[in-house]
Amino acid sequence: MFAKLPPVTRALLIANGLIFLLQWLAGESALGTWLLYMELWPIGASELGAPPFMPWQLVTYGFMHGSPQHLFFNMLALVMFGAQVEHVWGARRYLTYYLTCIAGAAVFQLIVSYVALRSGGDVYETVGASGGVFGLLLAYGMLFPNQRVMLLIPPVPMKARTLVIVYGVIELLFGITGTMPGVAHFAHLGGMLFGWLLIRHWRRRPPSRGPRPRPPHVRIVR
Repeated sequence: MFAKLPPVTRALLIANGLIFLLQWLAGESALGTWLLYMELWPIGASELGAPPFMPWQLVTYGFMHGSPQHLFFNMLALVMFGAQVEHVWGARRYLTYYLTCIAGAAVFQLIVSYVALRSGGDVYETVGASGGVFGLLLAYGMLFPNQRVMLLIPPVPMKARTLVIVYGVIELLFGITGTMPGVAHFAHLGGMLFGWLLIRHWRRRPPSRGPRPRPPHVRIVR
């Protein structure tokens, strides 16, 4: 099954697995000092003793995970939704979309965390591919809106379009009410938001004016 996955999805699975293995072997603090991608702190949090923000953290945080369960469920969603999206879009557009969602989730989380910090809230690290995964969930729902999918918890079948709406509403409610603290709900919403904006941008671009391919076995008579 792994060999049948499209190339970018397969590469993302390998990259996330290898980096999590490095976390386990070398320790998170060693990796954080090495490439400074361990923690994504809000802007201005350094004055509280947190590591300074570095631009590459907008992407590298998305390849680190806090636990085996965190890694497993993100990679499961990557296979379920990402593989189908890559089959439709192709490798280049798929990778561009995924990394945009990862970075967009980070930017959105930075903004929300900065506001929370100035309001007396807590500062915590953000790691994981969830922002990219939620972006892929949105793309899947837009590409295959009527495709039925089965949730793990609870095991309820529903259309992909409905699943996107349900998860979006849940993340928004959890983020506003502070339910399940320690989970970056606004990063999940940021991944969906930036994914939606990118899809809108692609759909508004005019079609290319290059030569149209000829159907096979058709001769042109001049």
